[in-house]
Amino acid sequence: MREFLLVPAALALMAGGAMAEGLPGVSDGPGPNMVITVAAADGTEKGTITLDLYEDKAPNHVARLIELAESGAYDGVVFHRVIDGFMAQTGDVEFGKQDGDTARAGMGGSDLPDLKAEFGDVSFQQGTVGMARSQNPDSANSQFFIDLAPATFLDGEYTAVGQLVDGWDVLNDIKKGDPDANGAVDDPDYMLSITIEK
Repeated sequence: MREFLLVPAALALMAGGAMAEGLPGVSDGPGPNMVITVAAADGTEKGTITLDLYEDKAPNHVARLIELAESGAYDGVVFHRVIDGFMAQTGDVEFGKQDGDTARAGMGGSDLPDLKAEFGDVSFQQGTVGMARSQNPDSANSQFFIDLAPATFLDGEYTAVGQLVDGWDVLNDIKKGDPDANGAVDDPDYMLSITIEK
């Protein structure tokens, strides 16, 4: 099971912060960028979000995201777990396709091997992109999440792979899940398509 685990006590550590278009200076240079077109369950496009991927900080994880995006594996994958004030999670290419049964979304990965953790010095802030994993630090595969608020309790525990640099309004408009069901979303929004800009 690859479901991202949230320690309930950590919720007390979360606090809102001023939005900034990215965190300048975290990555050695711009790009590659992952541009995600987000759609509602009925197929209506909601807009795009752009993620600056940290090739210099987590090269193996970024290579995996690019490989899955360029192969089309992420197209149609839902945001299966969205917790208001915390994060939006997606990327389950095995069980998370919008046109299939998503009851097990969050428990799968891809047919590629799991990745060894690439923990670094990036702090999880609003818009930081991290790789989801199970309790095993070396179990990240295809799922990732985007922080909706600072989440520094994740620092050094999860691999940070990028930062949202455009599309805050679209990110914040992604359909939220049920707090009593650990953020599980009924009729979730999904990634209609993803392009990589190098």
